[in-house]
Amino acid sequence: MKKVTAFIGTQTKSHTYHAVQEFENNLKQYSEIDFEYVFLSDYHLEFCRGCMQCFDKGEEYCPLKDDRDVLLQKMEHSDGVIFATPNYAFQVSARMKNFLDRTAFIDHRPRFFGKTFTAIVTQGIARGGDILKYLYFNGENLGFHVSEGCCVTTREPMTGLQQKEFTQRIKKASARFYKALMRPTQPPSFFRLMLFRLTRRLVESAGEKYRDYHYYKEKGWFEADYYYPTSLGVIKRLAGYLFDFIGRQIVKPSNPGVTDQWL
Repeated sequence: MKKVTAFIGTQTKSHTYHAVQEFENNLKQYSEIDFEYVFLSDYHLEFCRGCMQCFDKGEEYCPLKDDRDVLLQKMEHSDGVIFATPNYAFQVSARMKNFLDRTAFIDHRPRFFGKTFTAIVTQGIARGGDILKYLYFNGENLGFHVSEGCCVTTREPMTGLQQKEFTQRIKKASARFYKALMRPTQPPSFFRLMLFRLTRRLVESAGEKYRDYHYYKEKGWFEADYYYPTSLGVIKRLAGYLFDFIGRQIVKPSNPGVTDQWL
């Protein structure tokens, strides 16, 4: 049985919660799913202080002792993850943003490979699509395979047409998510392959004083084709060599300071 966890960025059990419930009901029509709701408001998560300890030395050196690792374990133990948030001032909610801030070190050291991610945004007026793109980008950086989610309008009172659109969008998003959830790990896109090859050269050039260097070395990523074992076709393999070459040019001694700016 697949395990899916929805992280909800609002404490009110209103529109965002109902959208996730609708998503869950659609998902369970395909097969039995172990579905968990995680309201970020139920967990103690302090605001990031920007001390950079998690980046430079490792996340275990973070001075904040709260429920961050409890939430990370929930993601680790899930096959699929959903980030659900209302549109607050044209961005994710403060709780969701702080959760992303507190897990930003994983952008440097991604770990959630072989897991599926999607996002649900509820809104009254506009710009929810931009929030979705922001969440997709974060999901990819964390290592997830991202499935297209949905943005739904939840103004009150909802007309019959709005309710129909709400239902259809969530139904389609849940179908895409289920398909991705059941699909084996896919080869990286050209864009993700490029990011990996360029980043590892920058990490290698930065040297042993950064936690990223030791993490990449432990994982064997300095020599690997990608973060996880995958079969690259001829074109992507050649593209990988090109990205490696570009990475070496970026970190040449003639470009002082570029590594620190990247990291």
